[in-house]
Amino acid sequence: MKKYLTMVPLPTIPLLAGAAFLASVGVSSAEGKYTIGISNTVQGNGWREEMVCAMKAQALASGEVTKLNIAHRNTDAAGQLEDIRNLISAKVNAIVVNPADPAGIKAGLEEATKAGIVVVAVDQAVTEPSAYIISNNQEQYAYLGAKWLFQQMGGKGEVFYMRGAAGASADSDRDKGFKKALAEFPDVKVAQEVFTGWQQDQAKQQMLSFLATGTPINGIWTSGIDNVIVDALVESQAPLVPIVGADNAGFVGQLSSVKDLVGAAVTNPGSIGGAGVTLALQILDGKKPAQQTVLVEPQLWENATEEGKAKLKAAADPSLSPEWPVSISIPDWTTYTKEQIVACKGPGE
Repeated sequence: MKKYLTMVPLPTIPLLAGAAFLASVGVSSAEGKYTIGISNTVQGNGWREEMVCAMKAQALASGEVTKLNIAHRNTDAAGQLEDIRNLISAKVNAIVVNPADPAGIKAGLEEATKAGIVVVAVDQAVTEPSAYIISNNQEQYAYLGAKWLFQQMGGKGEVFYMRGAAGASADSDRDKGFKKALAEFPDVKVAQEVFTGWQQDQAKQQMLSFLATGTPINGIWTSGIDNVIVDALVESQAPLVPIVGADNAGFVGQLSSVKDLVGAAVTNPGSIGGAGVTLALQILDGKKPAQQTVLVEPQLWENATEEGKAKLKAAADPSLSPEWPVSISIPDWTTYTKEQIVACKGPGE
């Protein structure tokens, strides 16, 4: 059973130093009683950094967490499975995980559950039935953006399809949404499909390499790696075809500032990490949800209408890190202050 929530955009705040670590962080208030394990497999990506900062901030704000045990590194499913097993050995009370590959870590999640550890997957689904999931609705994310893009293309032409990380369930779900929209526009064709790995440098180079071929395109769909794609178009003096990205601060700003750029940002809050900590604590406190999966519904902000321009203007914040989503909280799921997520510090730090 799935429960659906609507994302409400909130004001933005500046980003301080990002988190990049593999560590335990110490004791908080006397109220703290739980140790929470965190497993994430992508560093150097602003979305993931915001996610981890939201996890730390929510753990601190809850007053229930004594310690965080954080595995945050660039690795694959095999490496994440190793991290999960290390967290099990550390006897954490719950594990909040952003899965590299659902099948690749299923055994570890099952082992965690058997050890009495609560497992919550954030951002992406997992196949282990004992795990709880709280995620942005990735299929709808792709469908909303792709449908808007194909309409802007006049229902025909060639699209450059820039996906995320191969094997990641979020990418697979987004591919379903993209292809659902594609089926509604039979005269739209995919000129080229690439996997960006959700890495800025890699995606920009892929865009530059494609532009160098001279192949004409009429639109670009990105899996949330967006501001660097606009940079590539501008630097190459290539035509500014319609483009879809996420609600990252840099891209949101570009949609209001780059002349002749037509585009749309689809919300995909990294603060889902904080929501995952909240869900884990609720379950530990004996408040199990009626549904195994909770989905946060996306919104689309575009600059092709006056209403859309107003939404983008309200959301934009040039002082925020370009790669951080502008939606820094999720109503009913995160309780930290703006200052706490900016500080990116957990209990005892």
